[in-house]
Amino acid sequence: VLGNVEMTAVTDPARWLEQMQPEEAFEILSNAAELLAGVLAIAITVVAIVVELAATRYSHRITKLFISEPINIIVMSFFLLTTVQCVWLSATLSQPGSDALLPNAGFAIAMTMVTLSLLLLLPYFYFVFSFISPLSIVQKLRTAAHRIYRRAGTASAARVHAQTLEAIDEIQDIARSAAEQADTRIAMSAIDALADLLLNYVDDKSTLPDRWFEMDEVILHDPDFVSLGVSAKEEVRETRLWFEVKIMRQYLALMSQTVPESRDVANMIAINTQRLGIATAERDPALLELIIRCFNSYMRATIRAGDPRTAYYVMNEYRFLAEALLRMNSFDAVTQIVEYFRYYATFSHNLGESFLLEVAAHDIVRLIEEAVKLDAPIVDDLLGRLLELDQEIRSECSEASLLSVRRAQLQLATVFLEKGDEARARRIVDDMRNEDHERLQRVKAMLMSEQRPQYWEFTDRGVNFSYLKPARRPYLDTLFEWLRKQNP
Repeated sequence: VLGNVEMTAVTDPARWLEQMQPEEAFEILSNAAELLAGVLAIAITVVAIVVELAATRYSHRITKLFISEPINIIVMSFFLLTTVQCVWLSATLSQPGSDALLPNAGFAIAMTMVTLSLLLLLPYFYFVFSFISPLSIVQKLRTAAHRIYRRAGTASAARVHAQTLEAIDEIQDIARSAAEQADTRIAMSAIDALADLLLNYVDDKSTLPDRWFEMDEVILHDPDFVSLGVSAKEEVRETRLWFEVKIMRQYLALMSQTVPESRDVANMIAINTQRLGIATAERDPALLELIIRCFNSYMRATIRAGDPRTAYYVMNEYRFLAEALLRMNSFDAVTQIVEYFRYYATFSHNLGESFLLEVAAHDIVRLIEEAVKLDAPIVDDLLGRLLELDQEIRSECSEASLLSVRRAQLQLATVFLEKGDEARARRIVDDMRNEDHERLQRVKAMLMSEQRPQYWEFTDRGVNFSYLKPARRPYLDTLFEWLRKQNP
């Protein structure tokens, strides 16, 4: 009989419903309600544990985001509604000997809802685990922060400020926690999210009301602002950059934390800072000045941490920013950056690490080459700063450092000769007139013999500082002939 009933339910559902007795329907619905209630209890327990574990590890805001997620509300509501439907239908058939007719449509709807609820379990669990994945959480926090500050025109300024600061801190917390646990991908995603949030903010900035830019008590008591001096707070207030300062201070904190252990994360901070500088330089000069100051702070942090390798990567991104500014005709900013190159290279050298002198010399030469291509009016100024780079070195008789700087200067001199600019090439030669001839010959031999444009180890830059293009090598003979005549 049971087999016939099952076959009828499959082959002829309408007839099966018509022949269904109230006692049978009551038993089926009661079992369905118990089953669904048990499944719902298990689902809620599993979801609660998983979400709270994620919130504990990454951010307590995950719980709030999860509860307010529309898909979660819809699925849980559907589970509850199905259970209630089964319970109430069972109640209509619960009395023995009841003559009530089976509400066939209600029974069919209830069984359909039960079936859908069970079928939804796997997709729902997939949604839950996708939702709490760290990368997804980072993007949701960024989106939430974006929505929060866009409400500045309609909501209380203090409340919006507090929620915005909290959202930024939570993204930074994820980056910090991930870096500590060597989850590089998650940390990089959080760093990207902060940059994307700032870029979105710059686009939306003109639409925000004046009260948004006021530094109220909520902002002044934030950990990133409470320690600022009066003049620093006044500068932030005048430039209306408290949001930008907040994000950049997260980068500064992360940079100090990640060197020298997490170089990939530190490099990503530099990459995003460079990206922010290029994207906003022409629209917001005050923000560009802030970004330049952050790069300088990165340089000091890496040097103080005894991590010249990260400083090497940071300076590379700093140079990319300077090259972009050069193409934007921001000549004052480029000159300023070159001076910072010289300062931090000398600072590192005085602490006993001379590698950055070689890096700074190479990067300044690259900038001068770009300035020559663009016929920029600051070529002579930049050249003068390059020629000053070796002064501190010579006073301390540091052979390797001096060779590296002189090598870069000779490489630049060949560029000038290739362009037909003999006057600037002679200016470099004149600066070397008192240099030891044997030392310069070693530099020449190095440039003439190096055949590999790429460095022989794998590095992010990849460039070989000792390489000179074959087409420029003949100019070395001209330069050394001038040197011979000056210092026979």
